[in-house]
Amino acid sequence: MTRVPDVPFVRVEGDARARGRAHGTARATALRAFLDDDLCRLNRILWRPVSLATLGPTIDTYWTSIAAAVPELAEEIDGLAEGAGLSRREAVLLQVRREVLGYRKVPAHGDCTAYARVGHGTPVLAQTVDLNGDLADQIAVLEVARAGSPGRALVLSFGGQLGYLGLNDAGLAIGINLIVGGTWKPGVPPYLAVRYLLDHARDVKEGVELLQTLPLASSRNLVLCDRSRAAWVELVDGRMRTVSAPVFAHTNHILHPDLTAQDEVNRFARRSSVRRLEACVTGLAGLRANATAAEHFALLSAPPVHVAANGDIRHEHTVATVVLFPAHGELHLRPGGRVDGPVRVFTLR
Repeated sequence: MTRVPDVPFVRVEGDARARGRAHGTARATALRAFLDDDLCRLNRILWRPVSLATLGPTIDTYWTSIAAAVPELAEEIDGLAEGAGLSRREAVLLQVRREVLGYRKVPAHGDCTAYARVGHGTPVLAQTVDLNGDLADQIAVLEVARAGSPGRALVLSFGGQLGYLGLNDAGLAIGINLIVGGTWKPGVPPYLAVRYLLDHARDVKEGVELLQTLPLASSRNLVLCDRSRAAWVELVDGRMRTVSAPVFAHTNHILHPDLTAQDEVNRFARRSSVRRLEACVTGLAGLRANATAAEHFALLSAPPVHVAANGDIRHEHTVATVVLFPAHGELHLRPGGRVDGPVRVFTLR
């Protein structure tokens, strides 16, 4: 494993409780500070303040859903709480923070541009990570080694999340971006679902099959890529539509005709999403078959794909850019919003 300074790297191994404790212990000071920062900065984004006490019943309902659907990850959340000295509710809140924000209370401006390409040179999945809350300082990379499993995974994490995006040593990479629609309700957060897939799926086919078994809490699009196949999967209100193609891009408006009637993206976000999708498709057409990570970063760093911060913590902007090479087990990360910032490389060996 390549460990690069300035991006916290945490190796979590063993059974679920041990993995969580290792994560929590390593990030205890940072996670406590994040929770104490206007409750994970929620109260700098939401129009009405919330507290752990007022959110408690909602958090508990999420916990019940997570424990029923993905009990091993629920055990890992408890370990995270133990290691970091948090309550269970605090540890669960770190996983469901985006669901607490919702999309009706906080009008989304759109976030994340993702693409994948296979069958044409080196398989690749790449994306921007556009979030509100100024979360660039919450980035960490986890290497996950589960007891009883020979597989390992690299996971990009924000503020104590067990999952966000990443790849595993079976050659499966998973990215994610926001689509908004349907009713958001207690269930498995999609970021946690990504981690579940990285733990258990070996390829795109298995990943899609596993997704069908999870009661997801909110709408998302997942991008899956292995050595020979890539697909995007839109998930809205328990409905799932999958499109497989050798090359594609996806932003923040719903693309599948079966689901477009449920798209609730606001007109400003849609305009941004369409512009970014068009720019990304054009950029992909000009990329060499075996484009380097630097060439992918160049595509993702050009406006309008890269979204610059405007000083408003409520608005999404690019807080990280990631290039994943699933066949090589490589995660290339440019943390922060700079288009010329240093790139860290993490490799499963």
